[in-house]
Amino acid sequence: MPSSVESRSSATQTLYSVNGSLEASRNAVHAVGEVSRHGFTDDDEEYLALLEQVWLMYYNDKRHESSGHPRIDKEPLPDWRMRERMKTFSAALVTCLNIGTDPPDIVKTQPCAKLECWVDPYSLPVTKALEQIGKNLQQQYETLSMRTRYKIYLDPSVEETKKFCAAQRRNAKDERVLFHYNGHGVPKPTASGEIWVFNKTYTQYIPVSLYDLQAWLGSPCLYVFDCSAAGNIITNFHRFAEQRDAENLRQKQEDPQFSPGPSQKECILLAACGSNEILPMNPDLPADLFTCCLTSPIEIAVRWFVLQNPLPSNLTIDMVSRIPGRLQDRRTALGELNWIFTAITDTIAWNVLPGPLFKRLFRQDLMVAALFRNFLLAERIMRHHQCHPQSHPVLPSTYNHPMWDSWDLAIDTCLAQLPAMLEQGDEHDYQPCSFFTEQLQAFEVWLGTGSASKKAPDQLPIVLQVLLSQAHRLRALILLSRFLDLGPWAVNLALSIGIFPYVLKLLQSPASELKPVLIFIWARILAVDGSCQQDLLKANEFNYFVQTLLNADELLATAQKLEHKAMASFILAMFTKDFKAGQVALLSAHGLMAHVLQNVQFDPTSTSDPQGDPQLRQWSLLLISCSWKDNGEAKWSGVREHAPEILVKALGDFIPEVRAAALVAMTTFLGLEVSDQVIELESYLALSSLSLSTDGSPLVRKELTIFFSHFILRYEGKFIVAAYELLQEEAAAAGGRAAPKKGLSSDSIYAAVWKTLLMFTADPYPEVEQNALAVVDRLCMTLCRGKLGPAVRKTFLQDFPPEAETLPQSYRSAPGASSAEDEASIARTGTNGYPSRTESHVELRKVSSLRSTLQRSVSIATSIKNLALGFPDPPTPTPEYEARPNQPPPVEASTTATVQQAPLARGMPAGFEKFEEMPSMPLKSTVLQWATEFFTEPQMKPDEADEPGSIDYNERLWRRTRNEDMIAQTQPLKSVAENNPWTNQSLGMLESPVGQPTTRLVLHQFEPHLVAADDRDGVTVWDWQQARVLHSFSNANPQDSRITELKFLNEDDRALLLTGSSEGVVRLYRNYETSNFELVTSWRALSDMLPSNRSSGLVCEWQQGRGHLLVGGDVRTIRVFDAQREISMHEIPARSGSCVTSLTSDQVAGQVFAAGFGDGAIRIYDKRLKPAEAMVKLWKPGPTSLGAWITNVHMQRGGARELVSSSVTGEVRLWDLRLDAHVREIQAHAGGGLRSLAVHEHAPVFATGATNHILKVWNFQARPLSTSRHYAGTGAASIFTHHARNPQAQSSSISALAFHPHDMVLASSGGGDTRIHLDKPQAM
Repeated sequence: MPSSVESRSSATQTLYSVNGSLEASRNAVHAVGEVSRHGFTDDDEEYLALLEQVWLMYYNDKRHESSGHPRIDKEPLPDWRMRERMKTFSAALVTCLNIGTDPPDIVKTQPCAKLECWVDPYSLPVTKALEQIGKNLQQQYETLSMRTRYKIYLDPSVEETKKFCAAQRRNAKDERVLFHYNGHGVPKPTASGEIWVFNKTYTQYIPVSLYDLQAWLGSPCLYVFDCSAAGNIITNFHRFAEQRDAENLRQKQEDPQFSPGPSQKECILLAACGSNEILPMNPDLPADLFTCCLTSPIEIAVRWFVLQNPLPSNLTIDMVSRIPGRLQDRRTALGELNWIFTAITDTIAWNVLPGPLFKRLFRQDLMVAALFRNFLLAERIMRHHQCHPQSHPVLPSTYNHPMWDSWDLAIDTCLAQLPAMLEQGDEHDYQPCSFFTEQLQAFEVWLGTGSASKKAPDQLPIVLQVLLSQAHRLRALILLSRFLDLGPWAVNLALSIGIFPYVLKLLQSPASELKPVLIFIWARILAVDGSCQQDLLKANEFNYFVQTLLNADELLATAQKLEHKAMASFILAMFTKDFKAGQVALLSAHGLMAHVLQNVQFDPTSTSDPQGDPQLRQWSLLLISCSWKDNGEAKWSGVREHAPEILVKALGDFIPEVRAAALVAMTTFLGLEVSDQVIELESYLALSSLSLSTDGSPLVRKELTIFFSHFILRYEGKFIVAAYELLQEEAAAAGGRAAPKKGLSSDSIYAAVWKTLLMFTADPYPEVEQNALAVVDRLCMTLCRGKLGPAVRKTFLQDFPPEAETLPQSYRSAPGASSAEDEASIARTGTNGYPSRTESHVELRKVSSLRSTLQRSVSIATSIKNLALGFPDPPTPTPEYEARPNQPPPVEASTTATVQQAPLARGMPAGFEKFEEMPSMPLKSTVLQWATEFFTEPQMKPDEADEPGSIDYNERLWRRTRNEDMIAQTQPLKSVAENNPWTNQSLGMLESPVGQPTTRLVLHQFEPHLVAADDRDGVTVWDWQQARVLHSFSNANPQDSRITELKFLNEDDRALLLTGSSEGVVRLYRNYETSNFELVTSWRALSDMLPSNRSSGLVCEWQQGRGHLLVGGDVRTIRVFDAQREISMHEIPARSGSCVTSLTSDQVAGQVFAAGFGDGAIRIYDKRLKPAEAMVKLWKPGPTSLGAWITNVHMQRGGARELVSSSVTGEVRLWDLRLDAHVREIQAHAGGGLRSLAVHEHAPVFATGATNHILKVWNFQARPLSTSRHYAGTGAASIFTHHARNPQAQSSSISALAFHPHDMVLASSGGGDTRIHLDKPQAM
């Protein structure tokens, strides 16, 4: 059985599973072949062992690709249930033989076929022969259906025919009636479709009109006509049926009380031959060949096989008529042939018939299904004798289907043992046929090669038949589970073919080896169709999964017990979902709640199994939620088992899906009848949930807003008071009055939740923001319409006059007055307090100003909304910058005119839909539906990208080859780079399309992508080789903030773009180079930024090998975010009063990192140590650079692994982690003003840019390779040239520098310039 994926880990294995990433592979070459700093070469064995690890990709999990939204393009679920199941209640078996007298219109051959129902009518007296034929006919039909009531009518008269037909319909009521007609002793049906019976004295043939027959038998009815020219009956039957329907319609119009009954078009007809055909007269075959095919198919099929066998054989007709065994015993020869015949005919019908027709003919009625299976045989045999059986509904031709060859082989295999069986009798050990084994093998081959086409496999009906055999059952179930794993389309096919009764019955089996596969199959069925709850409840079949969950160690014969427990939890969750009877039944399961709560818990410090099974924890929580919904008794059962405390612990789970599921369970818990204990419990849950307000996963934060919406709606009155009191506090501050006394909500959970929700209205993730705004808007409307409405208006008029000017008239009413418009507004409101759909957008505008004020009533919301977060706007730039050690480099404005541009597009999450109107409250969660989709996705086969030959796999293989070629080609260029000037061979210049100066640059390792960020929120992606813009978009950071970081993630494959902005937010984009770009995730990495005139904003360092993001800035700590867990794993004290200005780390082991600070210090940290002890080294600035702002600190990924730092006073230093002082110091820019530093990842070169317009390129031996100057303006003077050219031209500081990680390319931009310059060494 497959293993379920651990909550779809955020990391996905790539092709680089042997040598690690290409970047790490190159680093290994340098680590072994060159002398590296910091003693890294002393750890060669550990270092190279690390490279053998699987290289991981991050933020490409399902929760990032779907943003937690269920699929909307789900395949429609077919109606596989037999909601109109019918049965053939009774049967009239009519034989018109008139033995001894041949019909006048038939000339028989000599010799001629004589057997009727395997009886020779001339071997017995006429009366006894007729009775024996009738008796045999009934026995043959009884092998098809024992429940049908049979009545034999031998040579009836027309009066008798009318009488028994009316009696059949009267007794059957609305059920189906079978009318079997053998007309071998009467004339052929007439051209108008009349059939013949006798008069009372048997002296005349009397015709019976089909119109009369329809009236006597009614509908529904099943007709079998075994006579020559039977096709005339079918042709005329439709004509009379249409005539009767027209009469009924006319009578219905005349008399509305008239009930016409079922249409005759619903009748089913089987006829032996066409309109101009005569029945076969071969003496080796029975005269009623069509009836024998329909009622005794095995006997006639074996006889016909022997007659048609061209090879010499000792078998005789008499021998094959004595095949031992019973049809119902599959262990005997006759029973096995019947079993194989059923499987083959079902398979043929499944493959050639449309789904609805197959369901009607082969699944609705046992009698109809048996007759139509046998009708396929009749077509095959009778076509050989120039007869073409006909039916209504019409079936496609099946006589030449390839499965008939398998049937012939099965007969041949069985008959090969027949002489021995007849000779030895019961002592013979019958050897079963290999048919089912071979078909299972064929199905397995199809699963391995043909499943990608989504075409129904031919063997599917046979697999279901094999489930009846205990010998093949386990293998068949395993193959069936592999088929269902292909997706919902496969589950739909299996349900349509009739799998459900089989797997439902198997839940009664005690066999332990079947439990894992049955659990897997049921999980797939319920994931696609959750309507099976009543079926599981009828015979307490749900206990199968309850016992499996409670006693997994004893009952599950598999190594993946936790995964199958997760599936069992999912099955029970689907069983109780919106199903009260299921909740009650599950509540009676002793010990289940305690066991499920135990499954929620795990030990994160465990070394043997640190992750546990996230899928089990997630579905245990969702099972709790489904069983609690609107079920107070179940909730109290959970309280007795300490469920609230366990849910709170689950909020700290490492896996985002588990944390979200815990919030779903907490949301469902709300709603018990209010009491002091209930209020205390719900407040405890709400207070605990506040810890997730800074969670890095949008899925979790979005679910938190949904929990808040339920909590606020439940305690709406208390939240109105909290909102009003916060407004009064803000009003007092705005009016210069003393803060009011503590109110009723002060220091309460309601005020805390309200403040958190206000913070969420400025969340960087659009869905979280939208949810929070909807909840805030709703409460604001309730506040304004309530008793406090006049006081709110008065507060606005007195303390917020600028805002009051913009308020609608209803808010500018006199204080304390209740306007008619207010009353009309309230009247328009529904009973639930929400505005009508037509008024919702008006109400939203009304509360916008109030909401803005309420947001400012919370300090953190204020700083977020106004971009304050404690620091002021960037300092005003000056034409010339005088370097001061304690100041950061300036942010310069563009020296060129800003071109008016259309607004840039903002990246949105996948599936995001903006609210067109105010949603109903409380908000609805989609986590359960989204998580259910896991069980509809293939788990047994590799992902498409890991499947050799797939498009994704080939693309990855191509990218790997390209990446390796690029690394190989750039290796020899290191010596060129460190020994040649970089200024004489410019690659060109890129003009910003948004007209804003560039402040940040980054180049992709392998793609020709150059990403530039301007001094606002614009991001531009260039193809630097083609000098063309690929895409421009808005980062959506607030006004007056700026982008301070650009990074690439997953560069070995499909890269993501990371942006960090000065308000402390990190955003990740997918498809950043196209207009179809999407926001993968975003979160507020820094929420407690300190006010300072020396702002560095947010700085970060991405560690691809570890999946860690180091984040610092205007805070006192450095946070370590884990990409898989999407939470801050460590918060390391910076141990400095200055802001963090730069971060860098060892990219191989990923444990040691360095931080530069605004006071000139550099600190080294080790993540393996406790946070309080993580700082392992401090390099203080020298006397000449005391307090000098560290502009950059960077550790090379390859090469000599140099650690380089630069300060605003112009010094560049090289460091060794083992030493207490720098290794080398370079005075890059005398007089200070160093603006930027870039270090090549592999070549021993670095570049520095200064505020005095100078750009320099150096090697690590302190030798300057080039000195150049940036010129602003247009024309030739703006080209990146040697500083001696055009010295009078206006110049700008070098604000952005970036080396290509592999190629010898340098990108640079001036702070006041809108151009990006590209350069490479002279010798290239």
